[in-house]
Amino acid sequence: MTRRSWHRWQDWTALVIGVLTALSPIVVSTNATALWTLIVFGVLIAATALWSLAQPDSVASEYVHAVLGVLLFISPWVLAYSDLGGASWTSWVAGVLTVAVGLAALPSANAEHRGLAGQH
Repeated sequence: MTRRSWHRWQDWTALVIGVLTALSPIVVSTNATALWTLIVFGVLIAATALWSLAQPDSVASEYVHAVLGVLLFISPWVLAYSDLGGASWTSWVAGVLTVAVGLAALPSANAEHRGLAGQH
């Protein structure tokens, strides 16, 4: 059975979220901490999305999405930039969306991992 890579909409969505998060400091006010947090998490989310797209049977990559999303969500409080509205809201929204698409892709990734995808 061949794997169908580059097809899962959740992973494409995660890629877009990652790219937009990494580029968001262009349009939102940041300090040095918020700037680097958004760039690093954006790049990590985009990189794991590429991992998921290339290896659709990788269940771990979907869990990594969820963990990165949670970490991004709490980062305004943990890294003390919650007073920066744009950076904080970017972190919160991108974090929630990243968790959501990571968890939404888990059933499909599990099916691919078990070799059940495409069977009827």
